[in-house]
Amino acid sequence: MLVNLCVLTLACLFAWLYLRWTKVRSYWSDRDVPHLPPHPVWGSLTFLQQINVGLWFKNIYSKFQSPYFGIWLFWRPALVVNCPEIGKRILVKDADNFRDRFLSSGKNDPIGALNIFTVNEPLWSSIRRRLTSVFTSSKLKSMHGLFQQKSVELVQRIQTDLKAGKKFDTRSLYTDYTTDIIGIAAFGVDSNATITGESHMRTVTKDFMEYSFWRGMAWTSIFFFPSLVDIFGFTMFPKKTTDYFRKVYHSIAKQRSAEGSGKKDLVDALLKIKQDSLNTNEGISDDALIAQAAVFLQGGFDTSGSALTFITYELAYNQEVQEKLYNEIAELKQRIGDKPLQTDDLTNLTYLNCVINEAIRKYPPMGFLDRIAAKDYKIDDNLTIPAGTPVYVNAIGMHYDPKYFPDPEQFNPDRFLPENEKNIPANVFMPFGDGPRNCIGMRFAKLNLCAALAHVFLHYRVRPLAGFLKPNDLEIEKNAIFLMPGAINPVEFVPRSDEFK
Repeated sequence: MLVNLCVLTLACLFAWLYLRWTKVRSYWSDRDVPHLPPHPVWGSLTFLQQINVGLWFKNIYSKFQSPYFGIWLFWRPALVVNCPEIGKRILVKDADNFRDRFLSSGKNDPIGALNIFTVNEPLWSSIRRRLTSVFTSSKLKSMHGLFQQKSVELVQRIQTDLKAGKKFDTRSLYTDYTTDIIGIAAFGVDSNATITGESHMRTVTKDFMEYSFWRGMAWTSIFFFPSLVDIFGFTMFPKKTTDYFRKVYHSIAKQRSAEGSGKKDLVDALLKIKQDSLNTNEGISDDALIAQAAVFLQGGFDTSGSALTFITYELAYNQEVQEKLYNEIAELKQRIGDKPLQTDDLTNLTYLNCVINEAIRKYPPMGFLDRIAAKDYKIDDNLTIPAGTPVYVNAIGMHYDPKYFPDPEQFNPDRFLPENEKNIPANVFMPFGDGPRNCIGMRFAKLNLCAALAHVFLHYRVRPLAGFLKPNDLEIEKNAIFLMPGAINPVEFVPRSDEFK
């Protein structure tokens, strides 16, 4: 009798699963939406841990000659948008219906769940509005001295390592630099990694750069299956990292509460948010504030370090582009004489900005922009998606579409020259996102890149080394969500003349 009951139960379970799977599998075909057949377990996510997510979005873009196509996040239907006009509506015009991201960390991971990148309404609007003070023009201008100082140290570091005969791991070199910039600018924490390669903050960022299989699974769950996060105890950041941030935040908060501060940096902004929340009974926790510090470091140091790495590698293989960049920087230096390179001047260099834009076109930090529909939404006359549907705007796919960027695999900064940029259609270049949830640190990041590149390429010519992959064949970290190098890709730094030393 018991055996028969077990057999009947299993039969019912398999029947339910089969019927459920049949309904899931036919979801997009029932709506006449282009799609590839889903895997019965992984849905469309069979690429995970095998290829970087951004590269998957890039590769799948060309498989569909349609403005959108359907995918499955395991068994959950989601829509990928390839059309810039539809993408603009979702990210900007109808952003009120797409305020939230689909990604989420768990209840047991407040540092991962409550930061400005992952948190949803209403806390997101409150935090975003209050953090904008850190990124105003006047605040960024006050950081120019820091950018200049660390960029000079970066040049000195290269010189020291050259004399010591060290092989350059450019990503490690540049993330030493970006760690210092963010550690000092955002937190007021002294860091000397640009010169030495070591600091307390650098120890934390080195942990961030390690992508094990298990950490890859954690990020996969956060981005594509948030329900699993608490079940497996996944966290966005390593535990010792969050412990460090708690320690640093409470130490600085205690010090500034006693002594005051006129720095107006990220910590001051967080302390003001805390005080305001006490006055208004909003109840914003310390963990919610620490989460903003953690994500600013995570989102800033490695994306900027990776961008500098990709740019340096591309310029090593594109000597004409490198010389054109050098000539522009050298002309500025000749014009200002003994004065140091100022960030204000650098941001106005046309070709330097073209080089940066071309690099973040080819290597956008995050190749897709995820949102979730709050209400039923009409995509076009043929499709309305129900509330709760995840939507992905395929930014990297558009960046590589030859309709918008001819010969997209070529590193060609000239496409962003003023006379050529006007030919790029609106809404197809989105390295920092778009709409209300675009990257809050965009201008900070560009200042960071401008300062480092100008100082390095004023003093050094870079050349490729034999035996390493060409730029279009570079290994990209397969366990990461963001687009970053997956292997060491050194270049040769050759000192230029002493003219500007």
